[in-house]
Amino acid sequence: MKFKLLAAVAAAVMAAAPAMADLTIPALNYRTGPYAPSGIPYADGFSDYMTLLNERDGGIGGEMINVVECETGYNTEKGVECYEQTKGQGALLYIPQSTGITYQLIPKASADQIPIWSVAYGRTSAVNGKVFEWVFNMPVTYWDGASVAVKYAMEQEGGSLDGKKIALVYHNSAYGKEPIRTLEALAEKHGFELLQLAVDHPGQEQKSQWLQIRRERPDYVFMWGWGVMNQVAIQEAANIRYPMDKFIGVWWSGSEADVVPVGDGADGYKSLTFHGVGTEFPALQEIKSTVIDAGKNAGDGSKWGEVGYNRGVYAAAVVAEAIRTAQEMTGKSDITATDMRDAMENLDITDARFEEIGLGGFAPAVETSCAVHSSPRLAAVQQWSAGDKAWTVLTDYMEPDFEVVDPLIEEDSMAYAAEAGIEPRACE
Repeated sequence: MKFKLLAAVAAAVMAAAPAMADLTIPALNYRTGPYAPSGIPYADGFSDYMTLLNERDGGIGGEMINVVECETGYNTEKGVECYEQTKGQGALLYIPQSTGITYQLIPKASADQIPIWSVAYGRTSAVNGKVFEWVFNMPVTYWDGASVAVKYAMEQEGGSLDGKKIALVYHNSAYGKEPIRTLEALAEKHGFELLQLAVDHPGQEQKSQWLQIRRERPDYVFMWGWGVMNQVAIQEAANIRYPMDKFIGVWWSGSEADVVPVGDGADGYKSLTFHGVGTEFPALQEIKSTVIDAGKNAGDGSKWGEVGYNRGVYAAAVVAEAIRTAQEMTGKSDITATDMRDAMENLDITDARFEEIGLGGFAPAVETSCAVHSSPRLAAVQQWSAGDKAWTVLTDYMEPDFEVVDPLIEEDSMAYAAEAGIEPRACE
């Protein structure tokens, strides 16, 4: 970790000081409504990992972790209400679990000086830490994901997409619209046609979109969906016999909740991912034995090891490492939101550290800075086997086309700075 010179002093301070304050992390979850199939596994994984740390280690640095759940139903207004209700409880960080909520909280949390971590969602241009001092969106952004999907399709087509057609089926919201500008830029660069098909909330009615896909016969379909929209889309694709190996969802469209309801028709469907699959990781095994088997789990235990559950574990592990980093940097255990922000932009979660916490090979290393609030900006492609009822990661983690994505980030972030009257920070 960074700040190694402080680590020994910090450890001594934390060992000598009694635990006086909980480490409070509000969880803006949604266990109800049409997005519950996607929201529940994540919420369970996040809480269960934190429970593991409390039960096994007595929290972090002598402080117990207090996860405060607030139900949003994936509703932006309710998400803002949850923020207002919980921010005064010593909140160290907010994970909005919604791009719409993220957009609304960016000015609020920045004014309140509480960091936001939109975990591979939210406003892509928050990569620019010079402008977005309190906002983080590691490990990867939607613009990165769009670029990786195009790169993967290009590889499948022998290196060229010239003259090809790609359809984007997207949730008609801030979330679903996020990758469009990147795909438009990539379409211009690589000569493919982009067909945009919006699906209105909650996504249960998609007949017209898939009739258009059957008529237009795109070479690939990309999907930016969430909740019930995903399984409906995959079922509709199966109904028109669209080749599943040409159907690629973003990471929020690639969980068991999306494919299991479709049965054999979902076989071969693909999605992006930024972490590993399965239950063989030691940390997952410890959660099973220490938390779930002991009846201390957040849910019913049935989601353990699913993609959504593992994503919650990933988020919790990074938050825990940020807390440890903040404690090392400050030499105190009862850190503040400002300490947490400083730690979030000084993360150095190496491969070796992931190994130490029982998640070796689970995700690529993370390293952030004052100027760069997303890392490592990599994604892989996974595929569903209906017969095995399991996901398999097909590729190595791939970089986006930084020559396309980074200028868009700079342009958008500086436009936001001008609009909001923000003077970009000078970062070393």
